Amino acid sequence: MKYLVMVQGTQADYEAMRGNASAHSPAWKEQDLQAMYAYMSAINDDLAETGELVDGQGLAEPAKTRLVGLDADGKPVITDGPYGETKELLAGYWVLDCASLERVTEIAERVARCPQPAGAPEYPVVIRPIMEGAGDIG
Repeated sequence: MKYLVMVQGTQADYEAMRGNASAHSPAWKEQDLQAMYAYMSAINDDLAETGELVDGQGLAEPAKTRLVGLDADGKPVITDGPYGETKELLAGYWVLDCASLERVTEIAERVARCPQPAGAPEYPVVIRPIMEGAGDIG
């Protein structure tokens, strides 16, 4: 079965990774970033080797987000980020093809152990099954 595994973050987290501390997160040092990238790269390599990795990507910061909706007349309403009222947003994801929910949970637990500086916020790793047919809705 396929699963979407998601990691979350905020604009403040992206700023912290650029070395700008806030009340939300301490500033990351270059060694912190390198440790995170090496850790995630090892996960990606392992998942590619097992054949479970379908896709995985980190996403640009929330400030580069664009929302597209419709107004009452059905005309598009386009808003560019950042969004101060927004809390956590999707920061990265994997699409995995795993034999079981237990296996994808093991992978998510590994992702949750990604190194980061002391005091940086921790977010749960989110797992969502990917619907593969109309019968998956109910």
